Amino acid sequence: MQYVSAIVPPLVMAIGFGFLVRAIIRSQGGSQKGKEDIAAEAMVRAAQADSAK
Repeated sequence: MQYVSAIVPPLVMAIGFGFLVRAIIRSQGGSQKGKEDIAAEAMVRAAQADSAK
């Protein structure tokens, strides 16, 4: 039974990672894309303004 306790944590982490990747991919684009683009552009502008000072 030690092999079961040895394989369970990595298996759970792998499944969780798969769901995380799936959620990230599914959240790209769609109705949220405009909000994400605006936020990213604002961060870039802020970084450029800070570096110009």
